[in-house]
Amino acid sequence: MTSLIKRLIGLFDAIPYSILALLIRFAIGLTFWNSGRTKVEGWNILNVTDSAVFLFENEYKLPFIPPLIAVHLAALAEHILPLLLWLGIGTRFAALGLLGMTAVIQIFVYPGAYALHALWAGALLTLVKFGPGKVSVDHLLKR
Repeated sequence: MTSLIKRLIGLFDAIPYSILALLIRFAIGLTFWNSGRTKVEGWNILNVTDSAVFLFENEYKLPFIPPLIAVHLAALAEHILPLLLWLGIGTRFAALGLLGMTAVIQIFVYPGAYALHALWAGALLTLVKFGPGKVSVDHLLKR
């Protein structure tokens, strides 16, 4: 039984980080991208929907920032940062930006959703700490 466990652990250890990073980059990027798509009309990411503005005015109510500015910043970030993650360009900084958004969402918008936000934070912190892996523009530039 012990040798079986050791062999399984050996197989798990053989999984390249680059594959995990690619999966993390795709999944967390898609989460934010899909949220961003709900905030805009068509492909003009500056053309926010009335429903998005309504949510920022009435449900989200972020402190220190007017709703119209907040909705535009969120729409921009939720489109640009996932693209950077998917391509692996400035990955650590893109992940850090999304981590900041996650913190704002957790603290001010949906404080009861800590389990989901902890998953997002774990994925994003993995990218911040270890980078995008070998399947990325960052890796090509580093070489």
